[in-house]
Amino acid sequence: MNNLTVAKFGGTSVADHAAMSRCADIICENQDIRVVAVSAQSGVTNILVRLTQSDVTADERQTLIDQIRDKEYAILNDLNQPESIKVALENLLAELTSLAENPELPTSLKLKDALLSFGEQMSSLMFAELLRQRGVHAVNFDIRQVMKTDDNFAQAEPQLALIKQQAETLLKPELSGSVVVTQGFIGSNAQGETTTLGRGGSDYSAALIAEALEASVLQIWTDVTGIFTTDPRLTKAARPIPEVTFDEAAEMATFGAKILHPATLIPAMRRDIRVFVGSSRAPKEGGTWVVNKAETKPPYRAIALRKDQILLTVKSPQMLHATGFLAKVFGILAEHKISVDLVTTSEISIALTLDNPTNTTTSVLSDTVLSALKSFCDVKVEENLSLVAVIGNHLESSHKYDKKPTENKLWKALDSVDVRMICQGASPHNLCFLTPTDSAPAVVESLHDVLFD
Repeated sequence: MNNLTVAKFGGTSVADHAAMSRCADIICENQDIRVVAVSAQSGVTNILVRLTQSDVTADERQTLIDQIRDKEYAILNDLNQPESIKVALENLLAELTSLAENPELPTSLKLKDALLSFGEQMSSLMFAELLRQRGVHAVNFDIRQVMKTDDNFAQAEPQLALIKQQAETLLKPELSGSVVVTQGFIGSNAQGETTTLGRGGSDYSAALIAEALEASVLQIWTDVTGIFTTDPRLTKAARPIPEVTFDEAAEMATFGAKILHPATLIPAMRRDIRVFVGSSRAPKEGGTWVVNKAETKPPYRAIALRKDQILLTVKSPQMLHATGFLAKVFGILAEHKISVDLVTTSEISIALTLDNPTNTTTSVLSDTVLSALKSFCDVKVEENLSLVAVIGNHLESSHKYDKKPTENKLWKALDSVDVRMICQGASPHNLCFLTPTDSAPAVVESLHDVLFD
């Protein structure tokens, strides 16, 4: 199937019967869509996460399960309660309840993954039935048969060769006569135990399916009409971008543009699969195409903002004219699986930026990590910072494209900005800097006015 399209619908796109119906319209109008990956209904995953936490009381647990039941039955009622779907839903709810009551759940990543998978399982069950009621020959396919991963529960690593093999054997034969509705986010290990690809993994798993099936297009349907020049919540001047390159989109995703999960583009880039991002609420309004080669490559494409950043500065006179200091610092960070984004160095110090999401219970820099670093250098930790990234092309020579060649628009725009750290040169597609979080939105708005007006 040369024009095979894989479509992925996010949680807001399948939030209720009305939202699912809009998605069904998209599928019915495009015969090339043969695989549909869905997220859990909006809000369900957050409820499931709460169920895994140790301080949940029995009464709250029952309330949370009832909330999920109500969400699912609201859709089931609009589907006129077909008996087979009702039985399947009750079976899933019974399994979910049993897992939620397991005393080992709060301390077991394996059990947590199993519990978190129920959102997608219920969503695909409902959506496949809705399509069938619309006259589409749809099957509800358990993606765990294909999405094979390692045993790293909560952040499972896909096994690409095995996924390809399973997709060829189990998934591809279904495509000629059916629309396959399946789940994002979840997979299974060699023992058949449920794993998850982590939060945001639904887009990634859809891209992996598209890669395995050698699809020509991957559609990501969400609640916004494509990728914008910046977050529209930061400035009313933000506008949609018709087309971006893989490189630009990868930089945007990495540095805070939440419309795409950063890992999503990797399989698409490997197979040169065109990616479309659009709104299931307004599919006629178009969206953004992510392609290998764009028709235009402007110097400034977008501005991304990523909050919750830590600036870690390590300093030691021993670093002067010495070797091995960088390796020692990064060795400690690697040992504790801490990912570094930006790096700048001087003769005796290194400054690093780290993600420290506020929805986690502990800091990314544990006492163990800090003690290991302090054993051979001075350590300074700064918080309440945000990372602003200007995304574009040939930013190292962007002044050549400005209307006034004698002034550099980008650097002039930073004149009045409180910049804590700046990084430019590693990539021609971005310039990044740290600024205090409380002023970051105003900084983005000001930059947008200067660069895109």
